[in-house]
Amino acid sequence: MRATFMYGPGDVRVENVPDPQIVDPTDAIVRITLACVCGSDLHPYHSMEKTDQGAPMGHEFLGVVEKTGSEVRGLKRGDFVVSPFAFADNTCPICRDGFHTACPHGGWYGAGSVGGAQAEAIRVPQADGTLVKIPTDVDPALLPSLLALSDVYLTGYHAAHMGRVEAGRTVTVIGDGAVGLSAVLASRRMGAEKIILMGRHTSRTDLGKEWGATDVVAERGEEGIAKVLDLTGGEGSHIVLEAVGLMPAYEQAYGVVRPGGIISRVGVPQYEEAPVGFGSLFGKNAGLTGGPAPVRAYLEPAIADVLAGRIDPGRVFDAEVSLDRVADAYKAMDDRTNLKVVVRP
Repeated sequence: MRATFMYGPGDVRVENVPDPQIVDPTDAIVRITLACVCGSDLHPYHSMEKTDQGAPMGHEFLGVVEKTGSEVRGLKRGDFVVSPFAFADNTCPICRDGFHTACPHGGWYGAGSVGGAQAEAIRVPQADGTLVKIPTDVDPALLPSLLALSDVYLTGYHAAHMGRVEAGRTVTVIGDGAVGLSAVLASRRMGAEKIILMGRHTSRTDLGKEWGATDVVAERGEEGIAKVLDLTGGEGSHIVLEAVGLMPAYEQAYGVVRPGGIISRVGVPQYEEAPVGFGSLFGKNAGLTGGPAPVRAYLEPAIADVLAGRIDPGRVFDAEVSLDRVADAYKAMDDRTNLKVVVRP
């Protein structure tokens, strides 16, 4: 089969590799129908150390079950499924608490011996706990929105959920990528009264306004902070959803958060050390939360929302490529030509 590998910064290749096989009795093999490139894939695209082996890429997909291990009970050949971007058993105490991305029996696509999803097929560990069935006769027009549930929309939802967005609150979303826009959509559905979107790409912020952003702030740094403070009467934002992962975004977050407010981060941090002292969080009594989204915890109700037409998160996809052209998708997203690209094997 064909699968995508990254060998270093800007070096994305599609290669022929052996088809995946059942390794553990809890595995399933899924033939991929739709995949995509994630904004987090661009971090190694910029900074990955060169390697001779290549790293398998991709963690978002819809597909059809081809084979199941002997201990898989809830799935069969032919089932149409969506997968979270991380696999988990969905039964352990951590999963029952709703934090599937920390499951002690779970893990990540593209890591260890598990392949990536920008491919023709994939081995899914902990298949019963990970994969969720969707109707085989679903309207094809809904497939992009169902694909968005594998990561991007429910990552934005997780940011809002962990930030405790509710009616009457002011929310500032930092980042106009697909996750930031999804956080706008989720915040509006949770009843936020004022949603300030910090982003400077008009084609993206226009979608953000359609999804509920009441204000757009294109400025960055101290200028952007001042603008948000002005929009909030000098008080700052009750909740800040940071969807970038870079230090300047975190600095903006603690600059605009209201005293007693919450910063919820879902942008994968490209740093380990960050200010938490008096001038950042402590002096404001501000809270810090967020992390990798436990998509599995939210999937079933989100699927129902898509099928009922209550949300259309697939609008973040603005291009499609064949698997052989996946390198073009990386380049287009990296240079901001496209927001998020579907990959069709």
